[in-house]
Amino acid sequence: MVGHCANPNCNKPLHYLREGKVFLFSRKNASKQNSKTLQLLEYYWLCGACSNEWTLTMDGENGIQVVERKRRRFRATYRAPSAAPAL
Repeated sequence: MVGHCANPNCNKPLHYLREGKVFLFSRKNASKQNSKTLQLLEYYWLCGACSNEWTLTMDGENGIQVVERKRRRFRATYRAPSAAPAL
């Protein structure tokens, strides 16, 4: 169960899911008992303030990482109205 923000610098307790973002990651775990690969699902939560600046990624070597979100640049496209036909 997720109990706090996944950002280690924040650690805000989770009370409501009204704000923030929930992440679901899947990990494969090899079971030694019957040599089957199990799929483990793990949930993480970033609070509203952190989810505006950060996101979570999963790296096979380092596990879950908090990384800065890439900013989307808004590029307005303006088309000049076509010239009116001459009369």
